[in-house]
This record gives sequence, structure tokens and C-alpha cells, in this order.
Amino acid sequence: MLGRPETALWAVIIVTIWKEAGFFMIFYLAALQTIPADYKEAADIEGAGRWTYTRRIVLPLLMPTTLFIVVNAMINSVKLIDHLFILTKGGPSDASKLILYYIWEMAFAFFDAPHAAAMTVLVLIVLGIAAAIQFLYLDKRTHYQ
Repeated sequence: MLGRPETALWAVIIVTIWKEAGFFMIFYLAALQTIPADYKEAADIEGAGRWTYTRRIVLPLLMPTTLFIVVNAMINSVKLIDHLFILTKGGPSDASKLILYYIWEMAFAFFDAPHAAAMTVLVLIVLGIAAAIQFLYLDKRTHYQ
């Protein structure tokens, strides 16, 4: 999979999801444990099914955690240089060369530090704007206790 341009990036994506999933599941487990059992009892008394309880009670209460995880996952996806360096080194045919690996290559392989620094600033600006948009969009759907 890593030797073909069509599947190299997908292989890196699968490795990254496998690596990050456990870390984020710990946050979801902690958030699920903070939901009071009284809510489940009240939903049962009202005759709510499992799907209704999940959709109307559990998911809204998990939105602050989901917001945190979405922003962190986006940031982690950009700083993916270690997986690319170990698995593919940007190849084959630059099929898995992402922006941070390209910045690293500019700075340390081609010794073009000003170009790499300018690209880093642009990446940070784009990440900041994307995080702000996510906070503005998801904050309306987030119900804090």
C-alpha cells in the first residue's frame, strides 16, 4: 500500500486514525461518565427509546467534548510529519507529501529557511481561522452544563 501513489496517503490516514482514536476515546469515556443516571431514568419514565435518549440527551451533552476533539484532531492532522517521515518520506511520486513535510523539506533538506518560515506562518493563520470557524459554528450547538 505504501509503494503505490493511489494508496500511500490512505495508508498514512489509517495509521493516524488508529493512533489517535484511543486518545480521543478517553475524552469521550470521561464525558459519558459525567452524564447523570437520572437522565436515563427520566427518559425511561417518559417512554423514550434508546435512539431518542442518545439523540436528545447524550449527543448534546457530548458536544463540548466533540468540539474539543474536532479542533485537536484538525491540529494533529496538520502536524503529521512523523508518520510521513517514517512511512513514506513524502513518496511515492510526492503522493503523500503534506504541507508540514514540505515545510520541513524546505527548511532542512533544501536549507531555504525564509521560505519555510513564511509557509509556517501561513499554515498557522489558516489553522487559526479554521479553529475559529469551528468554534463559532459548533459553539451554537454546544450546551454547557
